[in-house]
Amino acid sequence: MLQVHGLIKHFTDKKRGVIKAVDGVDLECKRGEIFGLLGLNGAGKTTTLRLLATMLRPDRGSITVGGIDALKDPDHVRAQIGFLSGTTGLYPRLTPREILQYFGRLAHMDKALLQLRTTELIEQMGMAEFADRRVDKLSSGQKQRTSIARTLIHDPPLLVLDEPTIGLDVVTARSIVEFIRTARDQNKCVILSTHVMHEAARLCDRIAILHEGRVREVGTLDEFRQHYGQQDLDDIFVAAIGSHGREAA
Repeated sequence: MLQVHGLIKHFTDKKRGVIKAVDGVDLECKRGEIFGLLGLNGAGKTTTLRLLATMLRPDRGSITVGGIDALKDPDHVRAQIGFLSGTTGLYPRLTPREILQYFGRLAHMDKALLQLRTTELIEQMGMAEFADRRVDKLSSGQKQRTSIARTLIHDPPLLVLDEPTIGLDVVTARSIVEFIRTARDQNKCVILSTHVMHEAARLCDRIAILHEGRVREVGTLDEFRQHYGQQDLDDIFVAAIGSHGREAA
């Protein structure tokens, strides 16, 4: 579903010079798979996700979604993607139902299908009690459910999720985790960035460890455990970035 090769994105800062945010990333994700992207702050995760979602254009490299070249046909690719970011705001004066309707129309959805999808998502995401309440009156968990429903309104085959449970209470976070599992069961391709290691360990079929703009390790949790001789993903992660830091030194 998703193929990324040689992805590069550099930025220039007056004080720090050239920043190699993404420096030759390769990755693949297929339908029915949750692919985890782990890394320290500043490792390049969010930039990578924004490149995948066509919000940024790479300096070099290729992104293919469902056989479509994202650089040559970004509009077609965007129709295949549901992107969730912590920095993606909601319109405070609209209700969740109005937001779903608005974004569905932006995706050129048929009116009858849009009504059906809106009703389905409000039920699936447990939004019935606040679906017609203004967003500025909602809790953080209710806003996150609304953001996820908006991500799903056009039923995209590829989901790109950047820290979907950040700042949520345990109950709401658990419901989001179940939603991600359901998306995989529906044969969607899911790219998941998270700092919550136990979530990644429970959810991800494969994991990429990103460090200093590069993918340093890719594998299943079992493969990592065998390679590093550690059981917990926290310890594996520290060992992986530590070993690469020593190599660079």
